[in-house]
Amino acid sequence: MQMLVLGGSWFVGAAIVEQAVAAGHEVAVFNRGRTPARYPAGVQQVHGDRENPSDLVDLAGHGPWDAVVDVAGSVPAVVRDSARALSTVTGRYLFVSTVSAYRDWPHEPVTESSPLHPGDPDATQAPDGIPGPIAYGMLKAGCEAAIAREYPVDRWAVVRPGVVLGPGEYVGRVPWWLSRMRRGGQVLAPGSPQRSIQPVDVRDLAAFVLHLAGSATYGTFNIAPPQGRETYADLLTACIDAVGSDNAGPRADLVWVDEQWLAAHEVRQWTELPLWRIPAGTWAMDVHAATAAGLNCRRLAETVQDVWAWLQSGGTPVSHPRWADHGIAPAKEAALLTAWDAERTPTVP
Repeated sequence: MQMLVLGGSWFVGAAIVEQAVAAGHEVAVFNRGRTPARYPAGVQQVHGDRENPSDLVDLAGHGPWDAVVDVAGSVPAVVRDSARALSTVTGRYLFVSTVSAYRDWPHEPVTESSPLHPGDPDATQAPDGIPGPIAYGMLKAGCEAAIAREYPVDRWAVVRPGVVLGPGEYVGRVPWWLSRMRRGGQVLAPGSPQRSIQPVDVRDLAAFVLHLAGSATYGTFNIAPPQGRETYADLLTACIDAVGSDNAGPRADLVWVDEQWLAAHEVRQWTELPLWRIPAGTWAMDVHAATAAGLNCRRLAETVQDVWAWLQSGGTPVSHPRWADHGIAPAKEAALLTAWDAERTPTVP
């Protein structure tokens, strides 16, 4: 195929470009060139700002392409203009959206037919006063609507991944857990070890996007491993096993603490203990459609091991402010473990 990737300089985009080149496709990337990136040999780089109409006209002049993969779109009006400019020089438009586009996520399980946040395909920003996570979902839903308006139904596909992990992760969820396990000692583990968890490896997401690009498959697909296949205990145990002999202290000892107790003690869900969240829909994405269409997800332990290997080999993520949001302070963790132990230890009269 001849492919155009909008973005392509880091994490999901970089994985798509790398796999596309390895598969023998001709790849062009379009971005502003502000993020340092090492592209595989043969990748055509077109620099420009998709918010600038003249840059989009110039980009279209570099076509045609069999497919465009949009990993960077987050503003509906900008995605609308990109799709409109490329509609005559690309065969298919593939958009990387998010599970956050669903109105009821993370509170309820979601399928591809679950209601979305209201999304205006012409919006330039979210309505005032909307909380950040909801605003993000509304904007992504608007981007999806823009593509559906500019392309015939059989020429576009949308993927809605949940949490994406793997080498190159810039949010810092698995890296924080690996660092914590390396420090060793008693580790505060949230909730139940049997809680289902569904993060997807960035390389599996990339492979599925490329599969869609080269097929006649269209529509919308939730992207995650099957529900119930792996658990939170699998995640944390994989982190312990990954650091192995590199442990800086005693081997990590997981102490599972009731999640309602943690919430009552003001532990921030999703960030202080990364990937932990109480709402029932957090890890309840129906993925039958994507699985039937060819999605294959590797085991979580392999993802964790590969993140550790990437970090140990000197891998560094793109600088991002969300990295600093993740992880609980050692003093707070220790105090919580002491309080949890005290409450569970019967007093002797």
